[in-house]
Amino acid sequence: MSLFEKGKVRIDLDDQGFMLDPDQWNDKVARALAQDEGIEELTDDHWKIIDYLRDFHEEKETAPMIRVLCRETGFTLMRIYELYANGPAKGACRVAGLPRPDSCV
Repeated sequence: MSLFEKGKVRIDLDDQGFMLDPDQWNDKVARALAQDEGIEELTDDHWKIIDYLRDFHEEKETAPMIRVLCRETGFTLMRIYELYANGPAKGACRVAGLPRPDSCV
């Protein structure tokens, strides 16, 4: 466990950098985690993925498979990696405040 601090954001992360308490997630946390991922500003495309991941996780209590994420958002895998250099699991799910996916997102 480690404490993540950026500006006014203070959250506990697990040993892989994912939030321990998803109830702490909000837009400010997302922006801080995104900056930690090297993303200076979250664009509408970033938010489209974040919103989809959060909605899917809320409904199914898991992250979607990558082909489902691509199909439902309309983004290619290449585009997702352009938006989140660490990919859909390590990058996008982390910024979205989700637990580390068990399977391949």
